[in-house]
Amino acid sequence: MENKKESLSMHPYIHTSMHQKVLLINSVCGIGSTGRICTDLAQQFEKQGNEVKIVYGRNSYVPKQFQKYAVRIGNNLDVKLHALQTRLFDNHGFGSYNATKKFLKWVEEYNPNLIWLHNIHGYYINIELLFTWLKQHQNIQIKWTLHDCWAFTGHCSYFTFAKCNKWQTECQNCPQKKMYPASLFKDNSKQNFEKKKELFTGLKNITLITPSKWLANLVKQSFLNQYSVEVIYNTIDKTIFKPTPSDFRKKYCLENKKIILGVASVWETRKGLNDFIELSKMLDDNYKIVLVGLTQKQIKSLPKNILAIQKTTSPQELAQIYSASDVFFNPAYEDNYPTVNLEAQSCGTPVITYDVGGCKETLVDEKSCCIEIGNYKKVLEILRKYNYVTNK
Repeated sequence: MENKKESLSMHPYIHTSMHQKVLLINSVCGIGSTGRICTDLAQQFEKQGNEVKIVYGRNSYVPKQFQKYAVRIGNNLDVKLHALQTRLFDNHGFGSYNATKKFLKWVEEYNPNLIWLHNIHGYYINIELLFTWLKQHQNIQIKWTLHDCWAFTGHCSYFTFAKCNKWQTECQNCPQKKMYPASLFKDNSKQNFEKKKELFTGLKNITLITPSKWLANLVKQSFLNQYSVEVIYNTIDKTIFKPTPSDFRKKYCLENKKIILGVASVWETRKGLNDFIELSKMLDDNYKIVLVGLTQKQIKSLPKNILAIQKTTSPQELAQIYSASDVFFNPAYEDNYPTVNLEAQSCGTPVITYDVGGCKETLVDEKSCCIEIGNYKKVLEILRKYNYVTNK
């Protein structure tokens, strides 16, 4: 677990020798893992005396303290139309034409020295317009943090679950056509792959950043291998994610329970929701599974021995829940460098995670461990063997 403590330190790129205008681009602002990564960076850039804006497109909600950075591309209708276009034609990233055109006009006026891309998928920005503009402004420094694999595939953001390696040569006949970003009818993966390759290559002043060695190795096997890739572990705000007392256990009558926690911004098959359901069948009354980030529909379908909580937009509330739990279980079947693992450990809660993607690289706590992917039964064995119960 060498050098894993870098993941909780200040990001090296926020140190600047002169005043800069910085523009961060991401699907969301101040919420979710990538949204919080961007606002953390913005605050650090600002402390160095720089001017910072975060351009985002998904979810109109931005926490009050981050609204000074926020500039939205388009509106809810634009997002819905982009999603509809994707469903019908499988051309995700090529919608939002007018919204992106208007945004680029604003960028001309803002005149940034540094543009830092994060998630540019999510039904909010037109990548053809964006990268055509970037190639016309090669004097601007560009950084691009890849949070998943979408940039070098013809459709998907992850391919581990599907065991597909077409992205190494040329995507076609996509086995995950109906997975995010879902297409109901057409398979446009070959054309998407060729277009992305054309758009994303040929930039002169760009640095790619990945939050894990795992993803960096994949990038080197892709058409993005012409660029240098730096591994910079994601940071979290340790002033928020720290052992935090609360009445969480009392509020939910869990004072004498061993809490197994799971957190996700979107719960789906690849996030391991079914694994939690199966695990719940094996637990006795001494244990309680708590899941955060569920929809109302999902909550209604879960067994009664799982405490289901809807998504919280408050990092402070999340820190309280992490701190009140005995162990954090992350059964994701695909992931890059999950910040939820970092957040839990920073709150004093050990992590059990599947050994997939860059998950192993997130472990900084000696009590945390990786297990074989899909082996949720191993969790109970570990709980009994090591007795993860704390004085919480």
